Amino acid sequence: MDKLSHYDDAGQAHMVDVSAKTATKREAVASAFVELSEAVLAALPQNPKGNPLEVARFAGIQAAKRTSELIPMCHPLALSFVDVQATVVSGGVAIEATAATTAGTGVEMEAMVAASVAALTVYDMTKALDKGIRIREVVLLRKSGGKSGPYQR
Repeated sequence: MDKLSHYDDAGQAHMVDVSAKTATKREAVASAFVELSEAVLAALPQNPKGNPLEVARFAGIQAAKRTSELIPMCHPLALSFVDVQATVVSGGVAIEATAATTAGTGVEMEAMVAASVAALTVYDMTKALDKGIRIREVVLLRKSGGKSGPYQR
């Protein structure tokens, strides 16, 4: 295994210096799953707070733009694209978040934060109906660009 990049030789956490890296187009896609009961799924369109899926989409997009404020060693990035999709499927809501930029560092964390916050927003919008909602499987599905090359789960 390679050395963890966010630690110096003394074991102190630090922000990685990416100033020498070439700016390339980078994209990452992450997903999350919100497990909902059939009763909650049936009630989604009638939610008094609004459409949970649309609110979750907007929350995920906003979260991606603020990732560096939430994750201490993340670089602030000028995102060129963020998209979040929340889809009702059997057993819950599937969320997929895409983030893209042209920069010297990747957007995996932005995609992961977008998917996570979108999932948390679905929970927030539906928790009055069921406190047992579960958020599962927040994962990086794929990424492209950068020195390490493409990744596919």
